[in-house]
Amino acid sequence: MALTAQLDQVRTALSERTADLQRLQAEYQNYRRRVERDRVAVKEIAAANLLSELLPVLDDIGRARDHGELVGGFKSVAESLETVVAKMGLQQFGKEGEPFDPLVHEALMHSYAPDVTETTCVSILQPGYRIGERTIRPARVAVAEPQPGATSGGAQAGTGEDASDEENGGPDEG
Repeated sequence: MALTAQLDQVRTALSERTADLQRLQAEYQNYRRRVERDRVAVKEIAAANLLSELLPVLDDIGRARDHGELVGGFKSVAESLETVVAKMGLQQFGKEGEPFDPLVHEALMHSYAPDVTETTCVSILQPGYRIGERTIRPARVAVAEPQPGATSGGAQAGTGEDASDEENGGPDEG
């Protein structure tokens, strides 16, 4: 009988040690995943910080290209730099004619245009940049909206609001 009780104690101890080992193994796996995720995040943040510092240089290269000053050895260096930053994941965005999105565009100028149906980027003043889905710098743009009353002209007719709003520069809530 004492032998059976001793065997039960050993089995209980074995199952406790097995459960402890399984818990430790699960904790270690979680730790490894967390360290790998943090390592990737640190790498992405470091790349984004470096590339953010290079944006003024890329802007200067773009201006030189626009003015026909990107020639000779400077052209080769500029193209090499653009290739390197593209390999690091930097993507330029912002095109004329695309719909304005306040999440990725910063409107610096505003106008009305009869040929647009929604708020549209009509001029890219400074391109935006992103790495993956993370926006490093929004595109700085000039936007145009449809002419006031052009799409809803019939809805406000006869209210007298259109003329007073335009004379005062828009509706005044004050």
